[in-house]
Amino acid sequence: MKTVSVVVPTYNEEENVVPMVEAVTQIFERELKEYELELIFIDNFSKDNTRPILRELCKHDKRIKCILNAKNFGPFNSPYYGITQSTGDCTVLLCADFQDPVSMIVDFVKEWEKGYRIVIGIKTTSKENRIMYFFRSCYYKLIKRMSDVDQIEHFTGFGLYDKRFVEILKNLKDSTPFLRGIVAELGYERKEIPYKQEKRRAGKSSYSFYKLYDAAMLSFTSYTKIGLRLATFVGIICSCVSLIFALVYLIYKLLYWDRFAAGTMPILLGIFIFGSLQLFFIGLLGEYIMNMNMRIMNRPLVIEEERINFGFEQDNRS
Repeated sequence: MKTVSVVVPTYNEEENVVPMVEAVTQIFERELKEYELELIFIDNFSKDNTRPILRELCKHDKRIKCILNAKNFGPFNSPYYGITQSTGDCTVLLCADFQDPVSMIVDFVKEWEKGYRIVIGIKTTSKENRIMYFFRSCYYKLIKRMSDVDQIEHFTGFGLYDKRFVEILKNLKDSTPFLRGIVAELGYERKEIPYKQEKRRAGKSSYSFYKLYDAAMLSFTSYTKIGLRLATFVGIICSCVSLIFALVYLIYKLLYWDRFAAGTMPILLGIFIFGSLQLFFIGLLGEYIMNMNMRIMNRPLVIEEERINFGFEQDNRS
């Protein structure tokens, strides 16, 4: 009998974990009876009652496994690490807030049985803030145009991954993994299934503007060269324009020495314009360097505080 692993990352999801367990187990009991279920929750240092609830759930059902992180390692490392800890023949990544339809697990498994090693959900519409959805759409199109890798629009990571692809993820040794980019760059031929993203069932999203910006810059600096190329091209153009203006001013001053008063305004404008350009591109260069630095340090994706139901020899508590 094949095993399907379902990985659910959590952070302050005390109102959602029990309904999530019920929804997933019902799907397997009613529509996926021929498959074994491995349900893995990986908690990113929740501050509410999520952890006590998860411990209680693990006591009553050994199919439910739990990894408790020692601190919050961000929204990318934790889900990625959870996938690499799965042992099923395929692994489904699913949000705990019910924005990803649980029922689509059945569709994913059916397509997987047809031979697809990667089956992913693509948002066609969303009940989130319309302005946010518009900006996300613009961002996806922009990254897709600038990247050397054909990026996947409106893909959040929600999908099914065959065990062979999970092995690839395990062996990447990337300390700042961006799953969406990795699937686009290194993944097998994939099946894309459209879906409508629902509102959160309960609780508040932990995604702040800073985290969204962090996600955008991670994908930008990992999969595009245009930032550095743009800095080079703009620098060359500005240098040429500056040289032309300098020559024009010099010629005018030599020809009309007494009548041509350049004043200080051109100097001030030049300082402000070129100073702002330098600050912008220094900051952009810093993003690339920070991305490289994180990878060079090669730190672990997460540090576990506790794991439950992974087997007696693997379970531990500090």
